[in-house]
Amino acid sequence: MLLVIDCGNTNVVFAVRDGDAWRGIWRVRTDAQRTSDEYGVWLMSLFDHVGLRRDDISASVIGTVVPAALYNLRRLCRDWFSIEPLVARSTLDWGFDIRVVNPAEVGADRLLNTLAAHQRHGGPLIIVDFGTATTFDVVDRDGAYLGGVICPGINLSLEALHQAAAQLPRIGIARPQAVIGRQTVPAMQSGVYWGYVAMVEGLVARIKAEYGGPMKVIATGGLAPLVAEGTMVIEQIEPDLTLDGLRMLAERNPAPTLRADKTRLIEQD
Repeated sequence: MLLVIDCGNTNVVFAVRDGDAWRGIWRVRTDAQRTSDEYGVWLMSLFDHVGLRRDDISASVIGTVVPAALYNLRRLCRDWFSIEPLVARSTLDWGFDIRVVNPAEVGADRLLNTLAAHQRHGGPLIIVDFGTATTFDVVDRDGAYLGGVICPGINLSLEALHQAAAQLPRIGIARPQAVIGRQTVPAMQSGVYWGYVAMVEGLVARIKAEYGGPMKVIATGGLAPLVAEGTMVIEQIEPDLTLDGLRMLAERNPAPTLRADKTRLIEQD
């Protein structure tokens, strides 16, 4: 079985792939200081809950946009499962061109989304990922990654609004029925929700115009279903897109070999 680890700025997602199905998908808050043993104890209790054992895991793949968290996630794979994980980076075999100035600068999650989305939907595509940042990634007809747009995420914007304006409370994201808010909280919710819907619609239109042809728009990330309720430009929601990208990347690339001197490894990444 394959252990898939997707480390984002907000959460780390662990998943186990068994054949054609996910045996379990679990989330924990991202903390770069969390040790491999803390991960291991927590993960073993979840394994027990679904009837998995350590020995069931034969390979692992990690995608992270938090470089400081990589060391302990690697140690988790080495010390608890005795496997060397494949780490998603631009130098691997992705099966498509990365047509940007510096491929190493592209977040692993964006390349993973590109891989999974193109395999499922073909191209050209616009992938909107509602995470800590809201990103728009552009995929050519042949699957090549062409670049994209990075914006502040919805929850990040809400927190910044609360912290920077003394009289504005901390609120959660919700879809207001009216655009014109008649109280502070509804007015904030309208600004964030309908403001992001308008941003999605506007950027999608500009990307399509610059690309010069029709493009399918798919969305992923926890807030994708909520935002999709307010617009017709999002054609498909793919909740596990990054996990599927990691699985596909592991299938395309040979598994690394665990070194005999793993207890004295010095990380150079």
